Amino acid sequence: MILMGWVNRRRDHGGVIFVDLRDREGIVQIVFNPDASTSVHDEAHKIRNEYVLAVKGSVRLRPSGMANPELATGQVEVVISELEILNESKTPPFSFDEEDTSENVRLKYRYLDLRRPALQKNLFLRSRLASATRRYFEENGFIEVETPFLTKSTPEGARDYLVPSRINKGTFYALPQSPQIFKQLLMVSGFDRYFQIVKCFRDEDLRADRQPEFTQIDVEMSFISEEDILQMMEGLMAAIFKTCKNRELSLPLPRLTYAEAISRYGKDNPDVRFGMEIVDLTALVRDCGFKLFAEVAASGGVVKAIKADQGASLSRKDLDSLADFVAIYGAKGLAWAKVNAADWTSPIFKFLKPEAITGISKAMNAKEGDILFFVADTPKVVHDSLGNLRLHLGKKLNLIDPDALAFTWVTEFPLMEYSESEKRYVSTHHPFTSPFLEDLPLMTTDPAKVRARAYDLVLNGSEIGGGSIRIHRKDVQAQVFSALGLSEDEARTKFGFLLDALEYGAPPHGGLAFGLDRLTMIMTGAESIRDVIAFPKTQKAACLLSDAPSKVSIEQLMELSLKIV
Repeated sequence: MILMGWVNRRRDHGGVIFVDLRDREGIVQIVFNPDASTSVHDEAHKIRNEYVLAVKGSVRLRPSGMANPELATGQVEVVISELEILNESKTPPFSFDEEDTSENVRLKYRYLDLRRPALQKNLFLRSRLASATRRYFEENGFIEVETPFLTKSTPEGARDYLVPSRINKGTFYALPQSPQIFKQLLMVSGFDRYFQIVKCFRDEDLRADRQPEFTQIDVEMSFISEEDILQMMEGLMAAIFKTCKNRELSLPLPRLTYAEAISRYGKDNPDVRFGMEIVDLTALVRDCGFKLFAEVAASGGVVKAIKADQGASLSRKDLDSLADFVAIYGAKGLAWAKVNAADWTSPIFKFLKPEAITGISKAMNAKEGDILFFVADTPKVVHDSLGNLRLHLGKKLNLIDPDALAFTWVTEFPLMEYSESEKRYVSTHHPFTSPFLEDLPLMTTDPAKVRARAYDLVLNGSEIGGGSIRIHRKDVQAQVFSALGLSEDEARTKFGFLLDALEYGAPPHGGLAFGLDRLTMIMTGAESIRDVIAFPKTQKAACLLSDAPSKVSIEQLMELSLKIV
């Protein structure tokens, strides 16, 4: 047998040398015994960790009691008769077994970090995911089409990465935030079913699960409804999870409207692996005896609560910290009540009428040992506070099954929302999302109430994909642009080529894009999205490995007619 790989570990047992040889498939123990070859055994004394070896030898069962059940090859070993040291290695700056190595160090030496079996396993799964995706779409009549990376800047949302043109001085391309417009143009072109596994770019402030360049599974279909798209994407998820994780999904997947998701979970990406749903108590507390609740209810606010089953074990210190937690989301206070057999232990108990306590307990299905949490404020503050508190308690009280797969569609998002910073309405998704046609009259009177034909797929509390039915009529697109505060000239400057295409028989169409990185992260159980990307950037959008971004020469700047100011 001939083997090649890296030295994972070397052990000298006083005459016999054992080496764990590693490649992408795993680890096998090789043995250098002077009885097999004195010269090879002498050469093996030079071996150090991460040396690259080529060896030839014979496979044998390990001696009795020496098997290693932790290894797939743990029953056997290879006695080496020939050895070639293909390359030596410096001592790595960190041990591959260490769990607390600084991430910055790992990213600087990413080519070493990627030798770790855990990261290699993640990237293998990512590759299988991409293969399964391509196979599914090809089987269902989709065509893979590459869209441009150098395109027009159309800033509506995150900032574009701009690329200066040397030939057309003073002008710029933009790297695409998504292939959105081009895939719509493909539908106008008559391709009907398109997909692409594509890089996208956004110059935005980053979070742990964001990267400046990321990968989408991008899909668009013509002559369809929301139902057609949702069913097709559910089939994709079933195929991916069967191929990559051997998990069967029960279809169809559950669905919630946006309004239901906010009302029940406080979030538009709800984690439905556990209960603790939000309950509206506003009507019950209008005449409850507690002045704060009554005043909020009378002034158009809401009073809502969640129940932590058997959560009464939470200490006073815990409760104080939870009050601080909801304050982050604008809540002015957090009322609580521990449910006893006959009454409540609560700072607000003495203010509440007995019938109010009875009504609240019934509405909350409260049992002895439970604890109730109340927030009274504007709907947004209440939903933000209780939605995040619910998730926080779910983790704190170990209510979330890490092995569960809880999918849900969220549909009927608001088409737009008012931006206080921009003093205008902005698109919730993007300006090409179709409104419900029956809501069009609201576009001029109450834009915030216009529903979008949009949908997100949520898995375990993370949005893994989102899309919509697109606008295919120029007159509807013009109405949306107008509601967004875009003049006709501005709309033409930014999106003229799309508006022109809509005049040439654009079919009804819609699509969706999945975040491949995020989906892979969930499927692998990785802590960070950076652990499923071969060469990721930091949260400051820097590549520590290549030292990008970096300065360029004055000659390069002059060639592009650029000047650093």
